[in-house]
Amino acid sequence: MATVEDNQADIVVIGAGIAGASVAAELAGSAKVVMLEMERQPGYHTTGRSAAVFAPCYGPTPIRELTRASESFFRNPPVGFTDTSLFAPRPILMIARPEQRGVLEALTEALSRETRVQRLSGDELAAHQPMLRPDYASDGMLDEMGQDIDVHALHQGYLRQFRALGGTLETGEEVTALERQGDDWCVVTKKGTLRAPVVVNAAGAWADAVGQMAGAERIALTPKRRTAMMIADHPTIATADLPITIDVEEQFYLKPDAGRLLISPADETPSAPCDAQPEELDIAICADRIMTAFDLDIRRIENSWSGLRSFVPDGVPVVGYSDVAPGFFWLAGQGGYGIQSAPGLAQYAAAAIQKREMPARVMETGFDPASVSPERLEVAA
Repeated sequence: MATVEDNQADIVVIGAGIAGASVAAELAGSAKVVMLEMERQPGYHTTGRSAAVFAPCYGPTPIRELTRASESFFRNPPVGFTDTSLFAPRPILMIARPEQRGVLEALTEALSRETRVQRLSGDELAAHQPMLRPDYASDGMLDEMGQDIDVHALHQGYLRQFRALGGTLETGEEVTALERQGDDWCVVTKKGTLRAPVVVNAAGAWADAVGQMAGAERIALTPKRRTAMMIADHPTIATADLPITIDVEEQFYLKPDAGRLLISPADETPSAPCDAQPEELDIAICADRIMTAFDLDIRRIENSWSGLRSFVPDGVPVVGYSDVAPGFFWLAGQGGYGIQSAPGLAQYAAAAIQKREMPARVMETGFDPASVSPERLEVAA
C-alpha cells in the first residue's frame, strides 16, 4: 500500500466492479478514498460479463426507479467521462405463450404507470421479432426505451473519474481481516493495513463474506450463476436492429450483438463466490429453449461464459449503514441490474455514506430509501 500516504483514508471501498467504481467516483471529489480490488484487473467478474442492456421495465420497483434516475447520466455523462456514447437503441420485447398471458398482462399494467409500453399480438409481434416461430408466442410487450449499454466505457469512465479526483485504486488486494479500532476500521490485506472510519462493502458475490469479517448483520446474500453464449446470426433475417427478446417468466433471452446472437437460459443457479464457469447442461438447455422459440438451427456455440448475480431474498439491493458494525456500509445485492442502475444507485449511496441531502434526480422517481435499507431485512426476518 505504498501509494496510500500514512495508510490512512476517509473511506475504503472494497471491490472495483461497477458498484465500487461508481460510488468511489462519486465520493472522491470530497473525501480521501481508496478502492481495493482482489483481482489484478477491475471488473473481472460480474461487471465484465454483463448482457449490457438498459431496461426500464426490468426488475423490482426500487431497481426500476434507480434505473430511471440513471437515464440522464447515460445520455449526458460528465465532461471527460468517455469519448464514446454509452447508449445505443435496443428495444425490449417481452413475449408470452398462451399460458403466460396473465403474467404479461400483470407486468404490462404495472409498467404502464411508469413508462410507455405497447402490447403486441399476431402480425404485430411477428413484425417486431420475425425470428419467432409461428404460433410459439401469443402476446408481447414492447418497451422502445431500451438501450444497449457500453459497459466497458461506463466502467472505465468511472475509474478515470475516480483517479482524476485523487482516488487511489489498489489491485491484487484481497481483504483478509476487518477490525474496528476506536473510530477507524483496520482493513488488512496481504500487503499491509489501511485505516479509515468508513468501509463500503461493494464486494459483489463476496459481500456477505466481507460483512462477516466486519461482524455485520447477515443479509442472506446468494450468488447465482447466469450463463450466456454467442451463436451465429440468422442466415436470412437482418437482426442488427431487432429487440432483445425475453421470455416473460425469464426462461431465456436473445439479443443481437455485433453480427452474432447472444443467448441465455436466464439460469439462476445458487453458487459459492467463485470465478463462475458455464455448465454443459445449461448450454444444452439454452440451445433447446432458443430453437423451440425461434427459427434458428444452432449447430455450434461460438463462445460461452458465466457470471454471478447476487441476490438477497426480496431481490432488492442492500444499501446503507450496518446496524451492528459502526461505519460499515453495505452496497450489495444488485442482482442482474447493477449496470443499468449504477449511476442512480451510486449517487444515492454516496449521499447516504456522507449523510448529505439525497439527490433530487433519484428521489423524484418515488424511490424510498427504506426499500434498500439493511433494516428491512431484519423486519422481514
